[in-house]
Amino acid sequence: MTANEMPPMATPRVAAGALFFNDEGHVLLVRPTYKKHWDIPGGYVEPGESPRAACVREIKEELGLAINVGPMLVVDWAPAENEGDKLLFVFDAGTLTREQERAIRFLDGELQEWRYVSADALEDHGPQRLVRRVRTAMAARSLHSAAYAEHGTAIN
Repeated sequence: MTANEMPPMATPRVAAGALFFNDEGHVLLVRPTYKKHWDIPGGYVEPGESPRAACVREIKEELGLAINVGPMLVVDWAPAENEGDKLLFVFDAGTLTREQERAIRFLDGELQEWRYVSADALEDHGPQRLVRRVRTAMAARSLHSAAYAEHGTAIN
């Protein structure tokens, strides 16, 4: 079979993000300068880069923190209407210390604010697809497991 005879294959955009927590179990959200809603720290994976490495790089670029993220909590197949197929990886970045919180700096200009948000208040900060993804990741973390999701909803 030649390259011209191969069936079409998906070429999804791949992104990676991190969930940080405080001592109360609230998740850290960031407010990008280029979006109307809040999000989790992270961004797109570059060619030849693993999702984990992209997550670590994005945390450093966006927050100024050198963090070695923990286990993957969720991989979410979440195509976007204007962007096509997307695979989103969310990693557990653990609980930030007060010292780490004071060290947060918006180095690349993509973010303008951060805050901790309870699971109950997520709807006030982002679209439903993000709310579902974060809640799925939080549930996986509480179970010490990982989840596969579609549009943010875990698939069993």
